[in-house]
Amino acid sequence: MNIGQAAGRAGLRTKTIRYYEDIGLLKPARRANGFRDYAERDVHELRFIARARGLGFSVEECRHLLELYRDTGRASAEVRETAAVHIEAIRSKIGELRAMERTLARLIDECAGDARPDCPILDELAAGESRRA
Repeated sequence: MNIGQAAGRAGLRTKTIRYYEDIGLLKPARRANGFRDYAERDVHELRFIARARGLGFSVEECRHLLELYRDTGRASAEVRETAAVHIEAIRSKIGELRAMERTLARLIDECAGDARPDCPILDELAAGESRRA
């Protein structure tokens, strides 16, 4: 199938698929005329990548997961470790986002939001420091 058909079946844009090819995540067969020829396996792997990206895995993590997926002799322990490292990064990011939320909520509460020019939000940004909520 051509790239447009593969894109439709995988739920991705053709530009995204070309990018995945450019960085070596996927290598479809080529027809005699040089056009890409996607097989069912390619579409399946594109969906795999899309699901992994949807879970926040980086392109390099997707590359590693794809290598593990393609290796039928893999140890599931390595897959589990990759996922465990990723979830720890997610949890760390959630903590950072919660801290940002608390800081912004505090600043919004401190701001009168009236016609006066005084603004604790701008003062905080100008100070270059953030106080912990």
